[in-house]
Amino acid sequence: MSNPNDYTIGWICAIRTEYVAARAFLDEEHKGPGVVSPNDNNAYTLGKIGEHNVVIAVLPDGQYGISTASNVARDMMHSFPNIRFGLMVGIGGGAPSKKHDIRLGDIVVSAPRGGKGGVFQYDFGKTIQDQSFRPTGFLNQPPSVLLTAVTVISGQYESDGHRLEEDINDILRKKPRLRNKYSRPDPSSDRLYQSEVVHPADSDSSCVSACGADLSKLILRPERTQDEDNPTIHYGVVASVAPSRRTGPYSHRPVHLVSNTHCNISASPLTACNHEIRSPGRNKLYLSTSIAAIKGCFCI
Repeated sequence: MSNPNDYTIGWICAIRTEYVAARAFLDEEHKGPGVVSPNDNNAYTLGKIGEHNVVIAVLPDGQYGISTASNVARDMMHSFPNIRFGLMVGIGGGAPSKKHDIRLGDIVVSAPRGGKGGVFQYDFGKTIQDQSFRPTGFLNQPPSVLLTAVTVISGQYESDGHRLEEDINDILRKKPRLRNKYSRPDPSSDRLYQSEVVHPADSDSSCVSACGADLSKLILRPERTQDEDNPTIHYGVVASVAPSRRTGPYSHRPVHLVSNTHCNISASPLTACNHEIRSPGRNKLYLSTSIAAIKGCFCI
């Protein structure tokens, strides 16, 4: 059994899809912990990424939100006392804008902008009479050591590019069972609808089926060139939203009103058509966890 004292990085996933992708990216997988803290209800997957020993936990099935994630993080830190940093990494719906051309399969990394922390919780705000939204608070920013790492890595990627696409394809070759659900969908499926076009709440069909393919409802975007990173990594403030708030017009409000907010409404898969993160059949998720959002962190 593995020694819990050897693990320094915590990784929390909200749903099973995120957990499958997280486990697939472990360079090696370890045996479970020999002992955990009393009353710890988490189930852990242990492994190594690079030089770091990593512990992965996933939220209980059907239970989402800040309270549940906080409980998982608390129990993890009790059972693995040497964890230095914890990360929330997973899928999210995007709210692209003219400034941020965010597309299916892109990666969003939360980072402070304009003196604001890297994650904007939509609940920390209020809607006033004219229906406009005013933020009233942000979550604390990540520790400096992580922000420094983001600066260094983003600089390396800007200079030399990255191998994310190749890494994903390597994993899919090693794990053929994941290809159908986790392969990158065709770019033609990445349809960006106008914000007022809302996916019917009672429909599980694709956006094309539910909302139609009328070009007047779409925001047309040119294909990315070979000189552009694909997937692209975006850095900035991300937004976290309660699962019950999922409409297209809602999702754009914090993006336009909070300067440099990037686009990731991250509490749950969204049903608004303009935030579709899945393939036309709604059953495929790109292994980079669609819009892979490094949404925030906890540390001690």
